[in-house]
Amino acid sequence: MFVLVVFLLPCLKVVSADSHSLMTFATYIAGQTPFPEFSAVLMLDDVQIGYYDSNTWKLVYRSHNESKYYDEEQSDAETVFRVQYNELKYLESNYNDHLNHSGVHVTQRLAGCELLNNDNPGPTHVWDAFDGQNIGELTFDIEKKEIQNKLLWKTWDQAIQLRVKFLHQNVYHPICIKTLRRFLNMEKNNVMRKVKPRVRLMRKMLPDSQGLQISCLATGFYPRHINLTLFMDGQPVDDDQITGGEILPNGDGTYQMRKSLVISEDKLHEEHKYNCTMQHLNLDNKLDITSDVDESDPGSFSLSVVISVLVVFMCGAVLIITALIIWKKRRATGRGSETTQSDYSLASSSASDEK
Repeated sequence: MFVLVVFLLPCLKVVSADSHSLMTFATYIAGQTPFPEFSAVLMLDDVQIGYYDSNTWKLVYRSHNESKYYDEEQSDAETVFRVQYNELKYLESNYNDHLNHSGVHVTQRLAGCELLNNDNPGPTHVWDAFDGQNIGELTFDIEKKEIQNKLLWKTWDQAIQLRVKFLHQNVYHPICIKTLRRFLNMEKNNVMRKVKPRVRLMRKMLPDSQGLQISCLATGFYPRHINLTLFMDGQPVDDDQITGGEILPNGDGTYQMRKSLVISEDKLHEEHKYNCTMQHLNLDNKLDITSDVDESDPGSFSLSVVISVLVVFMCGAVLIITALIIWKKRRATGRGSETTQSDYSLASSSASDEK
């Protein structure tokens, strides 16, 4: 079930970097499982603020339980989530009949709205998935009052189009924008904070003469929107040559992104300049880090590592040998002094006897 949620997460990229969003991740499960039949997670940007499921049919807040709008919020949650429950159940039934599958099935929906940087309401978005496969997308443009939908299994007639448009314009969109503004005010210290990224350009020799890997790592930044680009000789490297690029969470609530490029052994003999450029909301200008890579770099890097290791071992060996020599000398000196003292004692005894 949790793998299927990941399928819908890239849809969040439609939200622009300088806006805020309120999204619900709703899941309907058909079949016997230990999970609730229906559950939904409410997200403000990337912060979970609420949870709802079919066991209680109540919205549970993450950070606060007492609100002067509690009754209103519970009523809004009942309106939205009950509709989502019924629609996902309907989708599962129809899509399962179409595919004639048996067993446990998961139908999911990612839906929400956007508040633009000028505080103007943006569009609402809806994405549906069945067993990890996209089955439909919908966008309601509040300015044009238009519905754009892409269904992969069914065509809407005019009556359904008018009904969906009415619900989004008069129910879903107003509730979503109202809730978004309310929680944005309560969570502003969290979701509106800005943390500068730390950036490193790293090089790593690959085994079996596979070449050199250059990685650009940006970490510790918030919010999550970032633009990270690798260049070779001033030109962006093609995406099909890049690995990584996913935005991943850190344990402290910030994010990280890594992009890597493998330079073949043949290209290492060519002189190229590689650099990493990053743009983030918390930076006034682009941050640029440059690295020169030529045929001497990998060899000199490997050689320096070998030399460093040899130096450490040699120093250790010299210290051990020196310590042994000093110990032996001290031991020999000690034995010599004992012998001298013994001879002196014998000589003294002989002299006394003669007297």
